Amino acid sequence: MPDNLVVTVTYSNPQFSDEERRTRLYEGQVLIYPSRPESVALIEFAQTLVTEAFGALDPETAQHDLPVEKFAGILSELKPKFIHHPQSKELLQALLASFDCDVDKTYFDVPRLRSSTSNDYLTTGIAYAFHPHRDTWYSAPLSQVNWWIPVFEVVPENVMTFHPQGWGPVKNSSGRYDYYEWNRTSRFNAAQHIGTDTREQPKAEEPVELEPRVTLVPEPGGVMIFSGNQLHSSVPNNSGKTRYSIDFRTVHVDDVVNRREAPNFDCACTGTTLRDFIRVRDLDRMPEDVALSYEGKG
Repeated sequence: MPDNLVVTVTYSNPQFSDEERRTRLYEGQVLIYPSRPESVALIEFAQTLVTEAFGALDPETAQHDLPVEKFAGILSELKPKFIHHPQSKELLQALLASFDCDVDKTYFDVPRLRSSTSNDYLTTGIAYAFHPHRDTWYSAPLSQVNWWIPVFEVVPENVMTFHPQGWGPVKNSSGRYDYYEWNRTSRFNAAQHIGTDTREQPKAEEPVELEPRVTLVPEPGGVMIFSGNQLHSSVPNNSGKTRYSIDFRTVHVDDVVNRREAPNFDCACTGTTLRDFIRVRDLDRMPEDVALSYEGKG
């Protein structure tokens, strides 16, 4: 580990440009914003879909009334419905514009509805509980920015946590991860993994300094933003409730091209997720030449 580790700094509703925001994120800061009309509209849409999916049951406590296979089956229909619904993208476009992101140069991947059940009810497959990891171990670009928004109220016992001591090299298995192979063999069968999850995923291969940790609790609709290079993990949920959240990722195309990004401490994966990103303005795909040029650099 380096001697001068970057300590995560948090801000409440910081007032600076998107360019400065990205710079701070690449340096290891985590930013948290209060809810705003555009984020509230996004979670209200998600709340509607979640509530409809569970019918008469409270979605936050339904795990206590359903066999795990039934619960996983509901999620396997609910989550793709949210991901692929045109309104999800429209609401996300409005949210990013409200953050003064350049709609012609900012690209996003589809927003995902996540869940974390309580007391080890379902921690694999479609409700995977993440070990300490960086998104960049999974072939994400080093200029990726992660956005995370609670759908319902959350507590410290059911959110995610950051490990600032991991802002430096960690021996890991990302060298065995190929994004294109993952898409071919593992990405689309998450719902089949109940109880155990045999899919190969990048993990630390040495003890990770998990303490001190930084655990933030945004309000429903609050927006937490951090670099895809942050080492983070799921908090073991013992709250008694299932947590629902929305996350998505953005890149600024100029940062991708110019390699303005977080430092590459330890990523050795192959492939790139850049082709998953679409432009805020018109939903056009990331240009192929940009993805290819990124792949050609170490």
